[in-house]
Amino acid sequence: MESKKTLRAPVSQKPLVIEKPENPEYIGGSVSIEINEKKFSVPLGTTILEACRQNQIHIPTLCHHEDLCVAGVCRICVVEVEGMRTLQASCAFPITAPIKIKTTSNAVRRSRKHIIDLLLSEHYGECYSCFRNNNCELQSLAKEYGVDHYSFGHIQNPRYEVDNSSYSVVRDMDKCILCKRCVRTCIDLQEVGVLEAIGRGHDTHIGTFWDKPLAEVICINCGQCINRCPTGALRANDPRDEIWSAIDNPKKHVVIQTAPSPRAAICEEFGMEPGTSLTGEMNTALRRIGFDVVFDTNFTADLTIFEEGTELIQRLYNALVKKEQVALPQFTSCSPGWVKYLEHFYPEYVDNLSSAKSPQQMFGALIKTFYAKRKGIDPKDIVSVAVMPCSAKKFECNRPEMVDSGFKDVDYGLTTRELAQMIKEAGIYLPEMPKSHFDDPFGEASGAGLIFGATGGVMEAALRTVVEFITGKKIENIFANADITPVRGFEGIKYAELPISDVGPVPKLIAHLVPDWNWLKGATLKIAVVHGTANAKKVMDDIKAGGKFSECHFIEFMACPGGCIGGGGQPIPTTPEIRKLRAKAIYDEDKSLPVRKSHENRHVVEIYNEFLTDGPCGHISHKLLHTHYIKRGKYIA
Repeated sequence: MESKKTLRAPVSQKPLVIEKPENPEYIGGSVSIEINEKKFSVPLGTTILEACRQNQIHIPTLCHHEDLCVAGVCRICVVEVEGMRTLQASCAFPITAPIKIKTTSNAVRRSRKHIIDLLLSEHYGECYSCFRNNNCELQSLAKEYGVDHYSFGHIQNPRYEVDNSSYSVVRDMDKCILCKRCVRTCIDLQEVGVLEAIGRGHDTHIGTFWDKPLAEVICINCGQCINRCPTGALRANDPRDEIWSAIDNPKKHVVIQTAPSPRAAICEEFGMEPGTSLTGEMNTALRRIGFDVVFDTNFTADLTIFEEGTELIQRLYNALVKKEQVALPQFTSCSPGWVKYLEHFYPEYVDNLSSAKSPQQMFGALIKTFYAKRKGIDPKDIVSVAVMPCSAKKFECNRPEMVDSGFKDVDYGLTTRELAQMIKEAGIYLPEMPKSHFDDPFGEASGAGLIFGATGGVMEAALRTVVEFITGKKIENIFANADITPVRGFEGIKYAELPISDVGPVPKLIAHLVPDWNWLKGATLKIAVVHGTANAKKVMDDIKAGGKFSECHFIEFMACPGGCIGGGGQPIPTTPEIRKLRAKAIYDEDKSLPVRKSHENRHVVEIYNEFLTDGPCGHISHKLLHTHYIKRGKYIA
């Protein structure tokens, strides 16, 4: 937890944080307490909620979330503390002296039930028609505490208009319970700050600047607010009806591509434990739903490595050999939330973004050109759908720049949650599906494309190829099993240096771009990996100040905590532990694949030989696979 001085949260939400001792065994480092007449010892500064959870004592919460700072506004977690006149919010009560706590007294039970009754009295709508039905924390608490009628009445008419202006996020404030998780997510977790509590008392609501529609403010579409909302107040803009209509239209050829992260998380939507990959099962289910072909987004992740890696080599060659002014470090551009964050908050650095499209958009362009021509299908009759872990991908596919195929490259973006709902609507139980492979002509992809789903994965995939291209050595001779561990893990910002002591011959595929590698011999490649835009802000401010990260050559940025596995379209809930299990599923699958490097994917090499004939970063690939971005700034009309 950051100190109160550095938190951007409003003063009313800045928590009382007691710094825990480094070693609880030191004198005064731990405190003896009593919970429900049982004795425990906890480190000084531990909250009552933490102490109870550490000892498997259940306390319900609503405003609390493992990823967020303490708010203490919902009061569902109240407990009795001996000697205190009123009940105390356990999430916001740091233990600094011996106390006796009761978590199950009559006063506690009645208080929690009354709070639920009051929340429901202001909660418009019916549970059975809400998309969060059976996955709503308020609904679960009402059941847990036996709330079977509205003790304080119930709103019969909506008070707010639903804001569906955004391609990515829909806001329904009639379902808001003012827990402020979305506010804390947007301000503290992501450092964007488009949401805030407006008004006082009964008139309080969560709104944007001047209560403008979400599409008109500086929302980056990351959807992290959706993942932490306990009710149906926030959801993704859902295109399922349009996709079903296309599937049912015999004149339409409906193509779907699936990103790596959904297959590592969709199991959670079917009651399975996080960390089970269902790649083959998903392929079968998608065909049974009615999709004509199922492709692997990892194929164009491999293609991205060729294009983005070649672009980096070009930039370095132009800077070091030709002595030209070049925008360095090069930033990754496959996270649309990060791209829009940069466009708004650091528009002067837009030129540092790789011009390579994201794998989603590259695939969209290929489907309506290369694939359409090979299959003899009119591109206007192709409906291109992408299953992504990300609500920002919905915005990305609707960017006016993304029409290089002559059509809208990707027609619809589906989140993991929405795809799971489509599978359920078709009467399919996903875990029982037999496994099947992806369709040709793109074939199976590499493990390098697969690990794009976790923070550090893009960088690791790039290094597996770039290092072999430059040194002529197998990456396994440098990093055991080709696992580049310095860029893995969930540390918010990672930095690494790779000395280039030897160089090899230039591979044939990029021989038209550089004559040799001698200009890199003895150089040190400096890289960084960043996830979450709050961490991106720290790195960008360091670059502006001429700090360590300004000397980097290549930086991977992901908007969402944990990377795509923690995306705004993934199953709810999300926690640090769940994100780790999803990442493990991806890395385990990577290890099991026969091809683990993008440049060893023969299908990608074939597409350069057959279609992108002037090679990576050539004229054809620049037209279809590259784009430009907008210097938006923070001005709001």
